[in-house]
Amino acid sequence: MTGRTEGIVLRSRTLGEADLIIEYLTKDFGTRSAFAKSPRKIKSRFGGSLEPFTHARVALTGREDANLPRLTQSDIIRSFHPLRENTRGFIKACQFAEMVLKLMPSEGRSHDIFMLMLWGLDGLEKDPASTFVPLVFKLRILTLAGYAPALNGCTRCGNQATVFYPREGALLCGACSKEGPALGLSAALIGLHKSLSAFPLEKLSRIKPSESLLAELQKFVDLHFIEGVNVHMRSEKFY
Repeated sequence: MTGRTEGIVLRSRTLGEADLIIEYLTKDFGTRSAFAKSPRKIKSRFGGSLEPFTHARVALTGREDANLPRLTQSDIIRSFHPLRENTRGFIKACQFAEMVLKLMPSEGRSHDIFMLMLWGLDGLEKDPASTFVPLVFKLRILTLAGYAPALNGCTRCGNQATVFYPREGALLCGACSKEGPALGLSAALIGLHKSLSAFPLEKLSRIKPSESLLAELQKFVDLHFIEGVNVHMRSEKFY
């Protein structure tokens, strides 16, 4: 492929003595791997633009069917250097990157997830101890990846329901209930989930839920992520 876009460095791996394979979340082309020639040399033209979570303007060149285009240009827009210097924030950002790589398709429209990633990195750089930013990121990436829980009544009969079955990924009423893990959800939690899923990212700070409600929502999202989506994160062990 050949093209210019904005990219966020998700991770990199060494190739030989001085080369790197960079995995990007791009604004226009989904997640992409690119070959960077000799960026580990002292006089590399790429400078610090290939550090984790750097937001840069990048140029990729290669055949249209090439699996590994070559990185020919990388100009920093925002480095997120303070985030990399904070252990707590860096670990959370690594989890964001892992979720993107595991949940999102490698190709296709990626503008929304790209903007979510920038929002998440910005939030962690400002407040590495934040629990709100990682919660919203996980909730919204599940929605963007097509794993959103069904919370509009019983998924089988349509009647009112407040008990969530993570293996079904949905609410079930008493008549349709089944064996297995379940979690009762309050109306306030369901309302907060819908608000955090739909509100514009730049206006999320206007939502002021209680700490107890946020803890309840965290428990629900984590349960759905593990039991319903069945994705286990390597980065979780560092929390």
